[in-house]
Amino acid sequence: MINPFKNITKKKFGGLLLIIIIVIAFGFGGFGGGFNIGNQNNIAKINNKNISTQDFMDYLSKSGLSQQVLKNNIDKNIIEELLSTLISTTLLSLEIDELDLSMTEDVLIERIKSNKNFQDEKGIFKRTLYEKFLLTNNSSAPIFETKLKNNELQKQLFTYIGGGIKSPEFMINKFYKENNKKLDIDYINLDIFYKKTEKFTGEEIKDFVDENTEKLKQDYIDFSYVNIGPKNLIGLEEFNQAFFDKIDDIENQISKNVDFKTIVKELNLSHTSVTDYVNLDNKETTENKIYKSRENKIQIFEDNGTYIFYNIDNLNTKLPSIENAKFKKQIKNLLFQKKKYEFNNNIINEINKKTFNQTSFNKLGKNNIRKIKLNSIKDNKKFEINSIKILYSLPINSFTLIADEENNVFVAKTVSYTEKNITKSYADFDKISTEEMARSKNSILKSYDLFLNKRYKVIINEKTLDRVKNYFR
Repeated sequence: MINPFKNITKKKFGGLLLIIIIVIAFGFGGFGGGFNIGNQNNIAKINNKNISTQDFMDYLSKSGLSQQVLKNNIDKNIIEELLSTLISTTLLSLEIDELDLSMTEDVLIERIKSNKNFQDEKGIFKRTLYEKFLLTNNSSAPIFETKLKNNELQKQLFTYIGGGIKSPEFMINKFYKENNKKLDIDYINLDIFYKKTEKFTGEEIKDFVDENTEKLKQDYIDFSYVNIGPKNLIGLEEFNQAFFDKIDDIENQISKNVDFKTIVKELNLSHTSVTDYVNLDNKETTENKIYKSRENKIQIFEDNGTYIFYNIDNLNTKLPSIENAKFKKQIKNLLFQKKKYEFNNNIINEINKKTFNQTSFNKLGKNNIRKIKLNSIKDNKKFEINSIKILYSLPINSFTLIADEENNVFVAKTVSYTEKNITKSYADFDKISTEEMARSKNSILKSYDLFLNKRYKVIINEKTLDRVKNYFR
């Protein structure tokens, strides 16, 4: 949606919505009665329009998000994102009022009656289906109808902004040619120039380790764990409520700081102990899953139908032995990636400096230059789609680096292209026209977004925002 925080300098808010999204459909219910901190301060201001803390709290209450969800995500900017959405919808409401857009009760009723969710098999509106929907969603008719009306008015707003666009034939033709011209390219697979992992010598490995000692240090852990299933926990083969009650009890004991050995002893479970463990192969083993969760000293988590209960006994950060086969393989892979990056980066720098030319291309490729014809900007049978878009954006006789879906890298040259014009008699003319109009509308909406950022000044009361965040901590 509209980005209302563009002019804010004191705080950066992540995850702001784009204008195209328009509406976020929250469920109803939320926190229930009692969710009210009674704060009358304003949390935000859009020009002369104030958004009070109570407005924001009411919005959160209707969002369908529990207090626990907000608490768990407080450090992931969930409050800022929800405030951003409220500001965006408020800003759209101001625009709707400015343009005097409206919706009569008759139109609203017609919208409800035409909703297939509220119709029987014969397409006839049934009040009972409507009321059942409201009960199921813990809503009421006034709340639902207000939400529906606001959504419809927002659609009117965006229809007003981007509606009525009809692209002329020459624009449709231009759009078609840009996206459907056939492009000939020459390319070289750079994989043949990279030094293979098995070619790196012991001296190169040692030098790399010496230069990157601190970065290569790994956490080694001593830990104990037990795989828990119905059989060893309650003596049965199947999951039942008694099993899950036991799991809940383990989690409760963890929260009360009861130690691992005490818990497994009370449950008569035998545990496995592992010492000096480090994850060097990144396989999906129980040990590696525990290693990845090592920030939590003690934890129980579900894993493919069973539960893993573990305790980190000790953690030591050190450099693995250079004689360790897995570590040596890891270093070789890092060296390969380093040399690959350096080789590719040299070519990019030459291309950017315009010192990479046809002579450079021929010298590099020799007998390894391949040719291909791309049929359109969507032709990604050989290269990944973003690389195709780059190729189509370049002038003829340009060089660039591109990739395929397997992350193979190529240096490519745009050789030539062929294109043809279309007229209204073309079979897919209407389809192409629709695509071009969608592109034009998108461009207009982006311009409208910039216009609103200049038209409205948004101020956030950071102290009030912090108080709201502290309420959920």
